[in-house]
Amino acid sequence: MDMLEAVKDILSKQLRVDIDTIDTDTNIVDDLGADSLDVVEMLMTIEQEHGIVVPDEAILTFKTVGDVARYLENNQ
Repeated sequence: MDMLEAVKDILSKQLRVDIDTIDTDTNIVDDLGADSLDVVEMLMTIEQEHGIVVPDEAILTFKTVGDVARYLENNQ
């Protein structure tokens, strides 16, 4: 599973959103209604499942699902 699919899967389960409505350009806050706690929970899940540590300053740069996936792919 690539990182985009992993992020989509986590967000769809966590936020109870249809995975088919999530794509690279989906805004995590505006389109999915996530709050900062949701973003932290998503990243904690990714860190646990993939062994990637995401620094706090990087979290602030994430706006879309694609932003998260690209970061994870570049920092595996």
